[in-house]
Amino acid sequence: MLNRLLFSKVDNSQLIIFRVFFGILIALESFGAIVTGWVKEMLINPHFTFTFIGFDWFQPLPGNGMYFYFFIMGTLGIFIALGFKYRFSIITFTLLWIGVYLMQKSAYNNHYYLLALISFLMCLFPANKGYSVDVKQNPSIQRDAMYSYVKWVVVLQVFLVYTYASVAKIYGDWLDFSVIEMLFKNKADYPLIGDLLQQSWVHKVVGVTGIVFDLLIVPALLWKPTRKAAFILSLFFHLFNSLVFQIGIFPYLALAFTVFFFEPETIRKIFFKKKKRYKGGEIHSPTNKDLVLIVGSMYFLIQLLLPIRHHFIKDDVLWTEEGHRMSWRMMLRSRTGIIQFKIVDKKTGTSTILQLDNHLTRKQKRKIAAYPDFIWQYAQLLKKEYAANGNDIAVYAQNSKVSINGRPYKAFIDPQVDLAAEKWKFFRHHEWIFPSNKK
Repeated sequence: MLNRLLFSKVDNSQLIIFRVFFGILIALESFGAIVTGWVKEMLINPHFTFTFIGFDWFQPLPGNGMYFYFFIMGTLGIFIALGFKYRFSIITFTLLWIGVYLMQKSAYNNHYYLLALISFLMCLFPANKGYSVDVKQNPSIQRDAMYSYVKWVVVLQVFLVYTYASVAKIYGDWLDFSVIEMLFKNKADYPLIGDLLQQSWVHKVVGVTGIVFDLLIVPALLWKPTRKAAFILSLFFHLFNSLVFQIGIFPYLALAFTVFFFEPETIRKIFFKKKKRYKGGEIHSPTNKDLVLIVGSMYFLIQLLLPIRHHFIKDDVLWTEEGHRMSWRMMLRSRTGIIQFKIVDKKTGTSTILQLDNHLTRKQKRKIAAYPDFIWQYAQLLKKEYAANGNDIAVYAQNSKVSINGRPYKAFIDPQVDLAAEKWKFFRHHEWIFPSNKK
């Protein structure tokens, strides 16, 4: 049964057309980041970037280097779509994209993480075996088939993303539609739909649809009787999200995944009418079967466990943010905060209140006021900078308060704790974050 599910040979039309879509989308993402000013705002203008903890050494290239970095990624996207030097192109893009992901988190987005995962998977797939420049240059590599596990790896990854996103929405602020009202509040000036988005019945429809869609869309796409209706609903859902929330390529990447849910023959007839039909069905266990099973099992075990890790960390993730990232908790909250940093010279006892305007961009100031890892990282940066001048300092977060989803501000960080002396714990609670139930 397992052999038939994973190692039977099937038509590879789904993978080939997905490679084309994927390459186009990552090219648009990369070039678009340059054109829209995202690269300048997030990677060039800041004096420093907030990296993922542990990757402080991973900094943007100096000067205008990041423009060239993203131009190279965009070019690699075109190469991937064309199937030109595919293995080199996809591996290089994956490494570069993971670099972007790790070197800044001020603009963290779930689709950046998803793009890193899919890029990694595409490094392992034979996506250049048809309709590619590689085949033109070396016809002997052409294949009309792939192992069926390629399809199921993508389907399972998509299923996990949607399912965890659905479950995460089952909490108070989503169920009473208040967070949706907040998300739509600043969309009131949108032409044609701005007023509509302020209606309470729209908030209810979006709230219920968000949970049900995420929970059922993958099963509905897998089941042939509901597949076409599910695709039409998916088309509307993701285009709506793209229009209203302007979240880059994610809606279109989500639509691109749907090619794996249709029969290969359907995909072939639409996109590759001259492609030789592959009947499929025979089972050919690869020589590296055990390796495929081990690597696949480890990968999905991580994907299963990472999104639930916050349940094993003290307090509510909505408050502490501990375990939030890489958990498919999408559009669930709005955080705002206020904070001051007091620097105390341990030798003289003199203290200084730092003026953040002189050190951080506007977006960085918003993040550092509301997110504990940003607060801790900045304390470590200050300690390092002062140590370079021969000073030993303590760093305290003063008047730290946070508001979640528009609620009244509450005390967030313990002002008595020297954050510069604290260690970061990846899978445990930090006691210098005040409890969510503290009055």
